[in-house]
Amino acid sequence: MTRWSLVVNNETDQSLRAFLGQKGAKKGDLSKFVEEAVLDKLLAETAEMIKERNAADDQMNIMSTVNEALEAVRAHSS
Repeated sequence: MTRWSLVVNNETDQSLRAFLGQKGAKKGDLSKFVEEAVLDKLLAETAEMIKERNAADDQMNIMSTVNEALEAVRAHSS
């Protein structure tokens, strides 16, 4: 585990702590919330980058490549 020091404005801090408090948050839930938010943001931005990168490609070709990869994984795991 790594320790982060974050600086946020007071309104954000109070709003988030109130939100977590309404959900019955326990010790460590603030860290879990931040970690999940970071991972969600990374996933969303990665997906957007992939969409932009593949926008000019033929969608049928992309689906064919995906299906081939899925078939290979399924064959390997059987």
